Amino acid sequence: MVRVYYKEGKDIRKETSLDEIEELEDIVWVDLQNASEKDEDWIEGHFGLSFQTPQEVIEIESSSRYIEREQTIIANSNFLKITTDKLEEAYPVAFQLKDKTLFTLRTGDSRIFADTVRKMKISKEQFHSGADVLLRLFETQIDYEADLVESIAKNITLISRNLNADRRTDSNSILVINGLQEQTMTLREGIIDKQRVLSAFMRSALFPEDRKDRLKIVLKDISSLLEYTSFNFERLEYLQNTLMNLITLEQNQIIKIFTVFSIVFLPPTLVASIFGMNFSFIPGLNSQAGFYVSLFLMLLSSLGIIAYFRNKRWI
Repeated sequence: MVRVYYKEGKDIRKETSLDEIEELEDIVWVDLQNASEKDEDWIEGHFGLSFQTPQEVIEIESSSRYIEREQTIIANSNFLKITTDKLEEAYPVAFQLKDKTLFTLRTGDSRIFADTVRKMKISKEQFHSGADVLLRLFETQIDYEADLVESIAKNITLISRNLNADRRTDSNSILVINGLQEQTMTLREGIIDKQRVLSAFMRSALFPEDRKDRLKIVLKDISSLLEYTSFNFERLEYLQNTLMNLITLEQNQIIKIFTVFSIVFLPPTLVASIFGMNFSFIPGLNSQAGFYVSLFLMLLSSLGIIAYFRNKRWI
């Protein structure tokens, strides 16, 4: 689908028909979402563009992520699909900024683009060119990522408080921490990707100079987010280590209990083994009190071991 947003007086309107697009002027944004090859060819021919192939769009080399040619800025960045307090997946978006028009080519969808369109309708005076749309897209994405980073921080705090209150561990807590670590790493990768792209815009002579102050603010927000994600990851590692130490302590306590029981019953077992030998000259073998004497020795040896352990404060 092809969506074209253009200025008509003070208003910003949308057009999806290619026949109508041909007559439009003052176009701000051309958005191609899951567009057909025919539509892409038409846009390329009409506007004098050349879109990158899907393979080129997903390349991670710096030379592929940002290119300047024929007075056109070409950049690729991964946008994250974010639902309510949840990170789903990333999809690549190809940007081309030519003159005052922004072109976006994408196969995925998220609230980022819908929210940007909504802001265009509400604050028409803030969108004078494609550079404004591009900045708004990145600002909106970063706002959502900041909300998700804060949500992860709240979950970390909740896990920490529950851990301090219960002092008990389970496999579910470890799985939750692993999931939060994965989300944090994915977020950090996406934020670093945007930092690289926007830094390239900052150095570009083709990007409007009067928009670079706003670009600096976005880059500062990105730097703050990177520090926040690093802090979250450190907290998650600390929690993970704490949980593993608690699990180790619990296992040691269980082993300690089994060890104590084994040692306590070892002397009675020795006594029973001695008196159970098949030798006729064993003392007390023919005595009526022999059985009770052996039981007394077993009990005495067990109590002696327990008293010794308690004196050493091992139990």
